[in-house]
Amino acid sequence: MEQRRPGVGARARYWFDTTLARGTSALVGWLVAVCLALVVPASAVLVWTAPHPPAGLSGKLAQVWRLTGETLRLGGTTGTPARVLLSVLLALVALVYVSTLVGLVTTGLTERLIALRRGRSTLVEYGHVVVLGWSEQVFTVVGELVAAGANQRRSAVAVLADRDKTAMEEALYSKVGPTGRTRLICRSGPSTDPAVLALTSPATADAVLVLPPDDPRGDADVVKTLLALRAAVSGDGATAPVVAAVRDGAYLLAARLAAGEHGIVVESDTVTARLIAQAARRPGLSLVHRELLDFAGDEFYPASHPSLVGRDFGDVLLSYGNACAVGVIRAGGPWLNPPAGTVIEPDDRIIVIAADDDTAELADCARWVDERLMASPRPRDTRPERVLVLGWNRRAPLILREWGRNAPPGSVAEVVTEEDGATVRTACPAGEAHWRCVHRDGDTTRPETLYGLDIASCDSVIVLGRDPRPGEPPEEPDNRTLVTLLVLRHLEQRIGRELPVVTELADDGNRPLAPLGPGADVIISGKLVGLLMAQISQNRHLAAVFDELFSAGGTQVHLRPAADYVLSGQEASFATVVAAARDRGECAIGYRSHADVGRAPGYGLRVNPPKAERRCWTTGDEVVVIAGADDGRASGGGRVPRSRGARDERHDGDGHGDGRSEGDARAGDGTGPSTG
Repeated sequence: MEQRRPGVGARARYWFDTTLARGTSALVGWLVAVCLALVVPASAVLVWTAPHPPAGLSGKLAQVWRLTGETLRLGGTTGTPARVLLSVLLALVALVYVSTLVGLVTTGLTERLIALRRGRSTLVEYGHVVVLGWSEQVFTVVGELVAAGANQRRSAVAVLADRDKTAMEEALYSKVGPTGRTRLICRSGPSTDPAVLALTSPATADAVLVLPPDDPRGDADVVKTLLALRAAVSGDGATAPVVAAVRDGAYLLAARLAAGEHGIVVESDTVTARLIAQAARRPGLSLVHRELLDFAGDEFYPASHPSLVGRDFGDVLLSYGNACAVGVIRAGGPWLNPPAGTVIEPDDRIIVIAADDDTAELADCARWVDERLMASPRPRDTRPERVLVLGWNRRAPLILREWGRNAPPGSVAEVVTEEDGATVRTACPAGEAHWRCVHRDGDTTRPETLYGLDIASCDSVIVLGRDPRPGEPPEEPDNRTLVTLLVLRHLEQRIGRELPVVTELADDGNRPLAPLGPGADVIISGKLVGLLMAQISQNRHLAAVFDELFSAGGTQVHLRPAADYVLSGQEASFATVVAAARDRGECAIGYRSHADVGRAPGYGLRVNPPKAERRCWTTGDEVVVIAGADDGRASGGGRVPRSRGARDERHDGDGHGDGRSEGDARAGDGTGPSTG
């Protein structure tokens, strides 16, 4: 079969492409030819159509040459051929010089702009906050740092991660929103490289935060980043205050050693597990913790008031009209919920919960106390508990151990999961005879699995999302949790009872989607740990306060029935509640109204209300107190801080250690303290 030959147009295009492929010389040749083909005819038309054209053909051609030379910057000199060639040569030299200069300037500016867009320039900042690493916590941390710097004239937050600078900026501005007076600076590169890390000027920073990667196996990167930070600042003779987080307790000791004596390391999985276990007994505690850790509400602050020296701590509880006293800071560290008879010493500072660090005002609140409205203490309910755990992840063993630590004798934890039964049984500590763990195999996203459970007899339900699997989308665990919650909500409607449900989610954006009842509680593990890190970075002396609050068996935040403090159906001031809690060895810091428990955004929670505020207390209301473990034993004061000489080697270098007793110093075993 005879093939058709390519047309003239196709052959011409092929010949043109072939000549261009020969390189720069062919491209310049074509450029000259095209320019002459356009400029010479146009110049000839202008000369021949001019009102007063030159006389003779030679004059017209000379004028055409002048126009062509001026257009192409070739001089346009006429005369002998030698003069014309010399003018062309000079014009070409000038053209090459100018073109090269323009090219060099353009290239330099382009490279500079690309470097700036890549985030590889060194910061010249002082007193800023450096955030190293990228995870879901970065949005919480940066948002809280922006809120903390809202009342400062000049503040800056520098974020370094191995991601595109423009993409980081777009993500941060879209989720954090307007930054106000705080400047947000992003730098791109691996935080484990000391040379790249030095771009953020960590030696001149107020604090450096090291975030754990979203990968559960990323704790080793946190340790490497801490080592790189030490190498980056060692030559400057300065030590950057560091706040880091690891997930696995096996890396806790290594991270502390790498962070140095001025570093504070948070064990995020342990903190999350303890919060979930506490909320399983009294849903709503996550709201209290978020309020205390969020810069938008009331937080912990140290306050100094010389007029309180020599007075008992019980009197101090009723000496602030717009703040709640919860402890004292002494030479050995913070002392939460000390006995009411503790005398305030000259060097003591009062730990208060207030709107800001300078807003706590003294007032005589004892005049608002009505002892006739105080309720008599009631015995604690010590009947066996039954908790239902739906799902399994790496934090499940910690949650079971924390829940079982204060479980009454005869309590049962029923675990429904596709995980192997031997794995679940291994999570139950040997020798814990007062409670037991029961395993049931099943997929918690399938309705038939949940329909076969005795949901109505459960005291509380814990819903856990599984750990992300290789190749699985990061949002898959939350998707499965939402499906489980949807079926669980349907079961609540069938049995006519709202269950105390505690749900763990990874993404805060899924919180509004969760089908939950008014009595449910949602814990965003990454968000709470991010809030904790941001608080410590702004006041590192409070690290020991949070360590005590989140420690096993220490002084903690509790939600207890208001009927234990004031008479139900009676109108009483909050000062009366504070006085009643003081008589029980506790510090009352707020309440949760049962009537508003389903109303967003506060869900009935009120932290640090005015002492003079009066309200009618109902049976379903709850009081937020800081007290000892909620295990049915008599409440007492918090742990007495040890003197500097008695503290172990894990202090923070300036007299404020981790606030733990020797019996709690089990670093790195997964059951130790949350911070160090």
